[in-house]
Amino acid sequence: MIRRIHWPEAPRNVVLRLTDREGGVSREPYASFNLATHVGDDPAAVVENRLRLARLLPAMPLWLEQVHGTRVFDADHEAWGETPPSADAAVTTKPGVPLAVLVADCLPVAFAACDGRRVAVAHAGWRGLAGGVLEVVARYFARGGFVAWIGPGISAAHYEVGEEVRRAFVDQAPSLARFFVPGRDGAHWHADLAGIARAKLLAAGAAAVRPSGRCTFRDETLYSYRRERGRTGRFALCLWRTSA
Repeated sequence: MIRRIHWPEAPRNVVLRLTDREGGVSREPYASFNLATHVGDDPAAVVENRLRLARLLPAMPLWLEQVHGTRVFDADHEAWGETPPSADAAVTTKPGVPLAVLVADCLPVAFAACDGRRVAVAHAGWRGLAGGVLEVVARYFARGGFVAWIGPGISAAHYEVGEEVRRAFVDQAPSLARFFVPGRDGAHWHADLAGIARAKLLAAGAAAVRPSGRCTFRDETLYSYRRERGRTGRFALCLWRTSA
């Protein structure tokens, strides 16, 4: 259902969790621990799954309405209620506030200040990566004063994109061309999203970046939008800091 992630670069008071597909009540094709409300699953099942998750965390996570953009929700200065804020990242310095992002091939990314006083999460698909969501989050941290963890996402071997996606990255930084390998048909490219994310995080001032190395397409304990051809659930990255 939920696993603690070993993140040796993070401060001791930063806790990182990742859910999987097991331990919930959703039925196929969402079986069984789908946490997303927007994918067509039974709303009652999602509510129960979220309640089960909240019992394992300090509180119910701050859920976001993710739109593949670059907006960061600042949980220290913005109010939220039952309606999720529209954003693809969140940041806080408050202890015991779990931040969360939902994914099923896009990258979930965790940020932590080296002194443990601030944490953030980001949802990074290709649009968010190209738009600069990771760089926007990095501005909340001192340069060289934060570390990052890149969660499971679809690997280059299973992720083909068109030339317009490649150009969106190469036009802004020619060095990112190394993360695109030609596909068999000559019109598509295999894109290494995790490699792009790592390069962007380091350029934005991360002191260390640790990729999970897990591919959602290959790992059937996780949801994958492409593997399931668009009809599937979402798993969550949850991150918070303690007071210690």
